[in-house]
Amino acid sequence: MARMLADRPTDPLTIGEISKALGHSHGAVQQAVTTLVRRGEADQLGTGKQFRANGKTAAAAQTAVISPPGTHSPRAQAATARTTAPAPAAPNQVGPIRRAGGQLYHPRELADLPDVEALARLRDADVPVLLYGPPGTGKTSLVEAAFPDLLTVAGDGDTTVGDLIGEYTQEDGGNYVFQYGPLVTAMTEGRALLIDDATLISPKVLAALYPAMDGRRQIQVKAHKGETIKAEPGFYMVAGHNPGVHGAVLTEALASRFSVQIQVGTDYDLALALRIDARVVRVARHLAAQVELGELGWAPQLRELLSYQKTEAVLGTKAALANLVGIAPIEDRDAVAAAVSKIAGVKQVAPLTLGRQLSAATTSAAQPHPGSTGPAHRRRPR
Repeated sequence: MARMLADRPTDPLTIGEISKALGHSHGAVQQAVTTLVRRGEADQLGTGKQFRANGKTAAAAQTAVISPPGTHSPRAQAATARTTAPAPAAPNQVGPIRRAGGQLYHPRELADLPDVEALARLRDADVPVLLYGPPGTGKTSLVEAAFPDLLTVAGDGDTTVGDLIGEYTQEDGGNYVFQYGPLVTAMTEGRALLIDDATLISPKVLAALYPAMDGRRQIQVKAHKGETIKAEPGFYMVAGHNPGVHGAVLTEALASRFSVQIQVGTDYDLALALRIDARVVRVARHLAAQVELGELGWAPQLRELLSYQKTEAVLGTKAALANLVGIAPIEDRDAVAAAVSKIAGVKQVAPLTLGRQLSAATTSAAQPHPGSTGPAHRRRPR
């Protein structure tokens, strides 16, 4: 891997291009490139989709590196492995991974492996994955960390087939040209595609994905002369599902397309390791237990806990706790406020609210007049 980058020092290369040139699986290449970038022996460019050699790459090409099991499995071997039980492998110790946007992702355990490694192996074997769980638990972050070449579709009730496959758009000169969508791009470039909030998309629209996911691995672009698009090696589909979100429906047709379905929850031990206020983490655990029992509909997830930490750093603990209560659904606010009051030891916690107006007179009264000895000084009327 390093040798190939070193031989083409000025070329920005995608995972798909490297995979095709080396004849290795897409997931194996992704893992190898991620390792080089983490060690400072290659550069990940702007959008995170391209990689290039740096001053350390040539030296890295001269050093043999023993990689984790499965890292360099060719796609043909991975396909054979579908019918063969894999040998047990020792868990890899994986530190924080920097995502394309610059944020750090802290891997969690999945099937005795770091979750990013487990997803890479599933990709090697062409096993589609559905991640489900409450919003804010890190589903999207996991996929972004596992697949640097990722394309994402943010699904909702208005998503159309054109949003996935493509549609005609008008150029400045008035002509109409067909603009391919993310599904076609991912298929032709051998990239990973995340359909986020997939269960908010109409089942009729989702049906456009299915031919790309089964043995055919191709689709027809009816809007563009019935063109047939075939998936290149490395193309991989992942979907996200938030069961508690209004309108999210996991149909049998969609569920049957994803052979592996993984529940994703908040890792409260990780929250503590990230130095989030332990009292607030206890509040979140308590509320999560109530949600599990069906007594409550909402509990803070990792996203809300990280937001709490940032708010506390800027506005202080009292305001951050008030905001934590305020972001809860109205029907759950009393229970959240009670938990905060009891566990965090803060009385009468109410949603963060604007108070009285700070008038110009009040503000100026707090400032000493020029030439005065201090705020207590007042002019006497003549």
